[in-house]
Amino acid sequence: MSAHNTLQVPAKTARATRTDPDRTANPNPGRSALKGGIFGYYADQFDIYLPIITLAPAMIYFQSPEMDKGTAATIAALVFASTLIARPLGSAIFGHFADKFGRHKLTLVALAGFGVATLSIAFLPGYQSIGIWSVVLLVLLRFLGGVFLGGEYSTAVPLAMEWTPKKYRGLASGLITATNPLANATIAVLTFALLMLFPAGSVDSPYVQWGWRIPFVIGGILAGIVFVYYVRHVEEAPHFEASAIKESPVKALFLGRHRRSLMQVFILMTGLWFLTNVAAAILPATLKNTVGVPDKTVSVIMLIASVVTIGGFLTAAALSQRVGRRRFYIGFGITALIVASTAFILLLNTPAENLVAVTLLAVVIDVFTISCFGPIAAYLTERFPAAIRASGYGIGYSFALIIPAFYTFYLSGLTAFMPTAYTPVVLIVIGGILLAAGAYLGPETRDVDMGSPAPEPAGSQA
Repeated sequence: MSAHNTLQVPAKTARATRTDPDRTANPNPGRSALKGGIFGYYADQFDIYLPIITLAPAMIYFQSPEMDKGTAATIAALVFASTLIARPLGSAIFGHFADKFGRHKLTLVALAGFGVATLSIAFLPGYQSIGIWSVVLLVLLRFLGGVFLGGEYSTAVPLAMEWTPKKYRGLASGLITATNPLANATIAVLTFALLMLFPAGSVDSPYVQWGWRIPFVIGGILAGIVFVYYVRHVEEAPHFEASAIKESPVKALFLGRHRRSLMQVFILMTGLWFLTNVAAAILPATLKNTVGVPDKTVSVIMLIASVVTIGGFLTAAALSQRVGRRRFYIGFGITALIVASTAFILLLNTPAENLVAVTLLAVVIDVFTISCFGPIAAYLTERFPAAIRASGYGIGYSFALIIPAFYTFYLSGLTAFMPTAYTPVVLIVIGGILLAAGAYLGPETRDVDMGSPAPEPAGSQA
């Protein structure tokens, strides 16, 4: 049965929750909210991958010709890190106001914000024109865009989940989060095609001068299209009016009775982000630098892995709906610990010439690490009550990025005890343990009523 036919909301509910009597009647606000969540998350993830994939071959546009490789690498890392740092901030800000004033309004602000920031980057002058200010403006715009990106998934995802009947929340979550590998694959294909048409290399080459701008323009336009869709078709969450509270949602999470719930989610998400870093950052570098796979072949392998992982997201989401979120995450953490770590060790001992085996192992690592994102949209929104749901989702999702973000330092420290190439296996083991432990400490959420208080952590009376 398709999402198109299943996500039906009774007309009585739709009328009862409509906030604007002058709007054209929407016979199925649940389906519209889900489509908005899917489109919005895709636009969000598209933007996130732009500096990693599209901008990498053109970074010399923003750098001095005399700059050494170490400084250039630091600047490239800063461009990515600026967004990473800004996302938790955006989640806290937008989550707070979404819980106070509504998911719909804040989703529009977030979409407009990162759309303008992304489009502005496409028109930046380079080092040849304005010197060091070119990279300063790039970092600032990526930071600003990161604030709005953190706000987008903190508002649009809870809005979609709150409109979705409980028996379809797993499916809806998978459809939303599967746009992560889809966006990655889209950017990879688009960048590869542009590099074939417009060569890169020198600062005066076509790709470096203007080819890289095309995906940024597309990213800005995508955000604009989703903005218009939300204005025309998406309504406020059905339980929002009942969620208004005087206490700050952020204070309630960190200092109030929901602090244990936040800590439990933080443990689970920290494990998830460790696994994600292995798949998204460490795996491509391992294929290139350790296994010895050529650059273009690495790109093709990661593209194949991303496409296969779309199915992994959907399968994981469907499985969580069948066995429950808690059992799923406990099981996935243990499975990732065994399967992904074994596949990584085998990959390190497989010659680059055995391309089929290398590709298969890379796909296994990708699927058995980041596929656990499939049910996360459902789990995090089910985990918190309506009054603090946007804040809980955004903060729980984004603040857990911080510890895993320093994975390079952990890998460096581990080299004192083991061969460098094998250090990522430790991160997989840690990620799997934290994911399973975080799920074990929490309650089952699959059948939670979105309009009722969320359950407390397992064994907690606070």
